[in-house]
Amino acid sequence: MNNMIETISDRDLLVTKTPILNEGSPEEKRAELLTYFRATWELDERLYDCLNGQEAFLHRADPLRHPLIFYIGHTATFYVNKLLLAGLISERINPKFESIFAVGVDEMSWDDLNEAHYDWPTIQETKEYRVEAKKMIENLILELPLTIPINWESQFWVILMGIEHQRIHIETSSVLIRQLPIDKVKENSLFQICDESGSAPENELVKVESGIVKLGKERSDALYGWDNEFGNLKSDIKGFSSSKFLVSNQEYKTFVEADGYKTQKWWTEEGWNWVQYKACDHPVFWVKNGKAWKLRCMLEEIDMPWNWPVEVNYLEAKAFCNWKSVQTGKKLRMPTEGEYYLLRNSLDIPDQPYWKKAPGNINLEHYASSCPVDKFEFNGVYDVIGNVWQWTEMPISALDGFEIHPFYDDFSTPTFDARHNLIKGGSWISTGNLAIKDSRYAFRRHFFQHAGFRYIESEEELVIKDDYYESDDLVSQYCEFQYGPSYFEVENYSKACLSLLDKHLTNLNKGNALDLGCATGRTTLELAKTFDKVTGLDFSARFIRIGTQLKETGKLNYIRQEEGKLSTYQELKLSDYDLDASRDKVSFYQADACNLKSIFTNYDLIFAGNLIDRLYDPLKFLQEISTRLNENGILVLTSPYTWLEEFTEADKWVGGYRKDGEPFTTLDGLKEILDEKFELIDEPKDVPFVIRETARKYQHTIAQMTIWRKK
Repeated sequence: MNNMIETISDRDLLVTKTPILNEGSPEEKRAELLTYFRATWELDERLYDCLNGQEAFLHRADPLRHPLIFYIGHTATFYVNKLLLAGLISERINPKFESIFAVGVDEMSWDDLNEAHYDWPTIQETKEYRVEAKKMIENLILELPLTIPINWESQFWVILMGIEHQRIHIETSSVLIRQLPIDKVKENSLFQICDESGSAPENELVKVESGIVKLGKERSDALYGWDNEFGNLKSDIKGFSSSKFLVSNQEYKTFVEADGYKTQKWWTEEGWNWVQYKACDHPVFWVKNGKAWKLRCMLEEIDMPWNWPVEVNYLEAKAFCNWKSVQTGKKLRMPTEGEYYLLRNSLDIPDQPYWKKAPGNINLEHYASSCPVDKFEFNGVYDVIGNVWQWTEMPISALDGFEIHPFYDDFSTPTFDARHNLIKGGSWISTGNLAIKDSRYAFRRHFFQHAGFRYIESEEELVIKDDYYESDDLVSQYCEFQYGPSYFEVENYSKACLSLLDKHLTNLNKGNALDLGCATGRTTLELAKTFDKVTGLDFSARFIRIGTQLKETGKLNYIRQEEGKLSTYQELKLSDYDLDASRDKVSFYQADACNLKSIFTNYDLIFAGNLIDRLYDPLKFLQEISTRLNENGILVLTSPYTWLEEFTEADKWVGGYRKDGEPFTTLDGLKEILDEKFELIDEPKDVPFVIRETARKYQHTIAQMTIWRKK
């Protein structure tokens, strides 16, 4: 096994397919997965070979994204963090790197994009780190027990999660590389663009008959999938007429020449705000060259290929459809997810990895660029898969039966916010899971991907809900816990804790406070009544996005379960809690309390509510937390001390076991660990709290609160 050939030819690198997980012997599958991992890693490496020096890695290609140094480190760090979370490894490779490279996958408003907060390592240091990570992952692939089939309960599912995540970033990083100044990139023989161009064919509409569309797959599916792909949804889709071709650069040019970017009536409110912000009058990858146009490809600028698909964001595509509808007198728009699949299903297109050769410009099997819109035909319709992604009208949402994967709980749910629209069909560089039929990816509507669109004519009225209600059961429970009414005469937990703390704040500097394990942000906001600035941190983006939404809008809607399938719709406003003024004083970020970035420091108070018994390394957290506090700063810990090995290995428990034959409580452990750096300044207090699950089921818990002053 250790003598497996590592060298992968360029051709094999460009035609690798996602593995079939329910066939073959364990050893055959182990060898296949090792090859798939190595091919993915090598393709990632070769992509970054396109950058021209250290400066290119540090250049912000998009002001709303990290520089590319982040992404080359992030894909390696992702493996380490997920393997650690899954318990497949117990030690970090480089804690600093695994903090700085941890968060920033999607452009979320809680992403920390302030470059002053980052001391990026050199490319050489990052590459050396990647070498260590690669070796560790290869050893796991060779040594972990493996049984067939592999499913999402399997240890190898976490390995596949890292591989498919890396393939996502191969594509998204290629978009950022495409946005770099041309002198920051260089030629790469692996990525050869299409050399065919000319005039575009005139688009026309093709009839698609009504039918039933079924979305979602079972856990027994043969291919790896992200959590949002599992579940089911069955819909009757009415017939429509689809454009025969993707909208070409030439077809889109008529909109540009008609002053489309200067005419507000074609744009949604969101779209027009974006146009004003960008001050743009043409697509981002078009380059004006005197009176002529060029197209920016990933690594070069070429004379405009008018018969290639235009690449725009959803907002631009929507404006074009609105304009085109008036010009033609037809009701034109982009398809929904169901309508896209009705079209695709009618054409009997093979799926990756089952095709012998990609039937469209996808999986890097043809070009490292787009190609003419009339090159790949599927029974009279072109580019149903491949060439560029196709925007849909639909924000992504969960399928019936959706469950969050425990080792990547923030892959899907942060996008279930009515602001991320689905894209379908894949692009020329969509590989692995990205290229399969069941993939469900969504991006913010102003986001740039290798994405274009096709339009349809339909009489079906399209209703897009924007009154989003939080439906994540756990998050909704915490919304109710932190902002809902009191139950059984038990005071709101955040207010009760801060009331007990109040007398210790009199002589304390009230500059910066930190709320660790902030969940949906109630304590963060309450602390902002007293402190000048409060930062809320939580490991889960599922929670952080709630605090962020409250900061941005001051309100939140969520679904509260009553019984069985009965639910009620709840609305909260910060103004009802006297918290509206706190919005300007708080910020929320996703973070690992056991591996915090260096920027999270110099606090006068740190509140860690019900946190320590859910950490994977509470001993490390407690030993290091003093470095985050100012002199005489206060540390507040609350916890019910519910130690469970599913969260914390027993040898890292703070207490709750026998030591030298005698009971050793968590309070005993806290005193022993914190004694050198802290003094306990008040008697421990019990603080009860109630979490409502349904109208007739509640969790009644008692936490202990201890207050410590840094010596």
